[in-house]
Amino acid sequence: MSITFKGNPASLKGTTLKVGDNAPAITLVGKDLGEVKVGGNSDKIQILSVFPSIDTGVCQIQTKKFMAQYSGCDKCELISVARDLPFAFGRFCAAEGIENAITASDFRGGEFGKAYGLELDGCPLAGLLARAVIVIKDGKIAYQEIVSEITNEPNYDALKAALDNL
Repeated sequence: MSITFKGNPASLKGTTLKVGDNAPAITLVGKDLGEVKVGGNSDKIQILSVFPSIDTGVCQIQTKKFMAQYSGCDKCELISVARDLPFAFGRFCAAEGIENAITASDFRGGEFGKAYGLELDGCPLAGLLARAVIVIKDGKIAYQEIVSEITNEPNYDALKAALDNL
């Protein structure tokens, strides 16, 4: 997988998972400091909106667009994932008037980034997470996009099409 940050090469640590792979069950930290579980088996389809930091414009746009499109989906659970501290998520949601967002921080040990092969390396954002969208259904990765240029938004139409086919 070839990715860039502002046109310069970046890399991912570890092995990136693929569609059809089991989605590892990871416990992350929510904005209320409670546990948020991603991956594994779930009653709902999990949409993981993964990005480097909620304190950047593109990550904020991504979060707002996903909230607008999927926060009312009964069969889905939308979870925003980053290495930000939970307080940053809380601050952003409060400032934007977003009350029902599920946010998940990978700041304690980076287990999510390691398990899913999404930890950035070889660029100024090393240690943060790559921009990606992962859909998990029945414990398996049903759809995945790792955005090739970190400063670009994900393909919202491709995600919608994938969800329509699940």
